[in-house]
Amino acid sequence: MSSNSDQNAIVAEHLCKTVGDAGARLAVLDDVSLRVPRGGSLAIVGPSGSGKSTLLGLLAGLDLPSSGRVLIDGTDLFALDEDARARLRATRLGFVFQNFQLIAHLDALHNVSLALDIAGGPGSPLREAREMLARVGLGGREHRKPGVLSGGEQQRVALARAFVTRPGLLLADEPTGNLDAATGARVIELLFELQRQQGSTLVLVTHDAQLAARCDAVLELQAGRVLHRGGASAAAAQPAEPTESTLS
Repeated sequence: MSSNSDQNAIVAEHLCKTVGDAGARLAVLDDVSLRVPRGGSLAIVGPSGSGKSTLLGLLAGLDLPSSGRVLIDGTDLFALDEDARARLRATRLGFVFQNFQLIAHLDALHNVSLALDIAGGPGSPLREAREMLARVGLGGREHRKPGVLSGGEQQRVALARAFVTRPGLLLADEPTGNLDAATGARVIELLFELQRQQGSTLVLVTHDAQLAARCDAVLELQAGRVLHRGGASAAAAQPAEPTESTLS
């Protein structure tokens, strides 16, 4: 593994994604490269339809690119089979969805503990889930189902679920998109507090300028291409150089 891989939690190289048939093909992403150092944060911004959520899905291995590759801690994500990618997501990635994606018939405690059940490992899933819910301010609400929680409370459950496995990489798709300004601001503070405490690397998609400004670097997309790179982290603001992959 190269020193470049050693320093970066995530590297994407020349990602392309096209849809449609030969008669009408659309480039959703066109030659997008990025890298994010371990413990760093990157905001992906751009207008609707620019390819932001598609890029995030590729970084998570939820979709396959037409070409290009993604390295997670040096592991070539698309050199793995589907089961191995799912295992990597369960043990090394956390994902926060805009619409929360909580399971309606499970209470907050079991929505969070389910992530630990899937990841496996030692410890008590219910105890760890209860502790994480307390950290996000939901102590005493563990047995409430999503339908009786506010939008802000549901997003805090989603954050607890994403962080409870202590992932090295956290991906978030519009984490404040369904929240009012005041609730969104509180969720932002909680998101970065948990990231700092756990040392996770954060990549998020957002239309929220306040949220993007909190990140080390910003990648702006337009029509599937990189329009602008900026921010405090030079490593995240430059295109990735080719690296060797290592399967683990």
